[in-house]
Amino acid sequence: MLKNKTITPESHSSSLPRFEKLFSVTEASSTIMISTLHNPTSTQSIAKTAIIAVLSVFFIGILICVYQLPSLDATENSELASSLTHSMNVARHGLITSLDVVSPITVEEQNEEEKIVEEDPKDDKDDKDDWRADETGEEEEEEEEEEYYGEGEEKEADEKDDDDEEEEEELLDDLEKKRDKNLGKIINYEKSITEKQQKSKSDQSKTTPIPKSHWPVTIRNEDGKWIDMVHPGDVSQSLTVPQFWSKPIHDNTLMSRERAMQIGTCAKPDSSGNYQRGDECPISERTIFVAIASYRDWQCRFTIESIFSRATYPERVRVAVVDQLIDGDEKCNDPIESCEKNPDQALCKHIDAVDVYEMDAPLAVGPVFARHIGHRMYRGEYYAMQSDAHVTYTKGWDVDIVEQMEATGDDMAVLTTYLTDVVGSIDEGGNSLRHTRPIMCNTDYEGGVQGSHLRHLSQPEAMPTITDMPQLEPYWAAGFSFSRGHFVVNVPYDQYQPMIFQGEEMSIGIRGFTIGYDYFAPQRSVCFHHYANGKNKAKRDKVSHFWENSSRYLGVGKRAMSRLLGIVHMNPEVDPSTWNHAEEDMYGTGQVRTPEKFYKTFGIDVVGKKTNRELCRHVNGGKMHRQFMTELRSDGIGIDYGKIDFEIKV
Repeated sequence: MLKNKTITPESHSSSLPRFEKLFSVTEASSTIMISTLHNPTSTQSIAKTAIIAVLSVFFIGILICVYQLPSLDATENSELASSLTHSMNVARHGLITSLDVVSPITVEEQNEEEKIVEEDPKDDKDDKDDWRADETGEEEEEEEEEEYYGEGEEKEADEKDDDDEEEEEELLDDLEKKRDKNLGKIINYEKSITEKQQKSKSDQSKTTPIPKSHWPVTIRNEDGKWIDMVHPGDVSQSLTVPQFWSKPIHDNTLMSRERAMQIGTCAKPDSSGNYQRGDECPISERTIFVAIASYRDWQCRFTIESIFSRATYPERVRVAVVDQLIDGDEKCNDPIESCEKNPDQALCKHIDAVDVYEMDAPLAVGPVFARHIGHRMYRGEYYAMQSDAHVTYTKGWDVDIVEQMEATGDDMAVLTTYLTDVVGSIDEGGNSLRHTRPIMCNTDYEGGVQGSHLRHLSQPEAMPTITDMPQLEPYWAAGFSFSRGHFVVNVPYDQYQPMIFQGEEMSIGIRGFTIGYDYFAPQRSVCFHHYANGKNKAKRDKVSHFWENSSRYLGVGKRAMSRLLGIVHMNPEVDPSTWNHAEEDMYGTGQVRTPEKFYKTFGIDVVGKKTNRELCRHVNGGKMHRQFMTELRSDGIGIDYGKIDFEIKV
């Protein structure tokens, strides 16, 4: 037996972005000056000092940052621009305050100002207000100069100002040349990356090889096989992460059944020692990979405990957790009681089947990146399941969900849904008390600082209309997903989508659709969610969330959302050359179906940003299931949408 240990990423000693300390100094100076000027004992000379201090610190900041620009890549430039814009607003506010002696900025005003910077700093009305404030400040500064200088001093000051203006013009010319040179470097860099990717594609064999797998398996003995990755939200940071078990194997075509059956470990090998036995592996011996992303969640270890303790065949289950925490937080792999006191706990008996990747919570940039690392921990299991870190499982869940999966007859099926609240849903013995099930069909556009995107709404829950198998649905849900292992291989979470929360589900769902996957609502719920409602509200409200790190990663979410939407063709109004196209062969769409087929079939207008809310009537009532399932391919490799003319008008 392997001894369990926690795998912790290596990172650089500095946990702050490269320029964050500089901007902090600028903001701190502005704040101190504002405070001084609002003291009733402040004098005009103090005000003058404040003005000079703020302008000096800010100007030095600009010089240092701009002269650094040629050495930065595109991501760093984006980060720097966002942070610099924020510091400009703070420093400008300090200057105007020192001149006009206005009331101190409130927390609400500061938050609103940051929101404006995040959304669009070029608002016409704000530009006009800024111009008026700057003009007023210039007039008052001229009056102060007249009072301060004597006749000889005034002439000397004017001559100095002329010299400063000449130096400033020379500096600006120099900076413009550097900016243009830097822009050329960025364009050439992106061009070289594109060329390398194209060359890599042409050099690759047409068929992606499928690695060998075995059981049991862990990432803890993969010394030398991990890689260094640049942090997607802060290029000054790096993480050491597991390599993917395999690149996507769909090769931009519909997989054959023979190829699909090469993915999937059996708990016991055949007579020749082969663990990849396909559908010849007995159902009770087909392995299950469970991915969990946890952010400072005390309930994570209770979730793992229920996974193992209530599985009929726990020896075929492996859990991979990305645990984002700070010192003092309860860890996902810590037993609830000591193993000496209670050795029968799942986290004592099955600890070797729990792989944990620990990440410092301040480095967390949302569930997409955490789950991306989780997908890197997959090692060829037959089935793959994803769940939240605060979920309770039912007795015999593993047998139940596998039976439901196999009942579809579709090897491309993904059983997925928004989970029902645990309250009133399960008894103390782990038996489900529910006979209804939720189904995914309700979505609509919402706006925000990251741009307009689709967000799933509350989903209808009722007695199943289809009673002999899970029911077909259009959408995928992140909170619970159960599929064959090749779904994780073919549709990995995107490495380049930091600070994304809403939009994640449409990204995975549409990408999976284009590769040939079909989504089903489970006929029976095998686990239930602990929402911050009712008796669980007080406990769940105490759990922290990743957006407590938002101030560290200003601007990166908007850029990531542009990529997310662009990959699935959901933002046709945006110039494709403006968003990041890195590794689209890994994190892009397939060629079995198109995103446009998805939008037309399910009533989504990506131009007008509208949806047809009548879709649920067709889905929940079973019309979609009955019509579409007739086109399930005879080999069970997905539904042939080329034969489906069903369409919801928007």
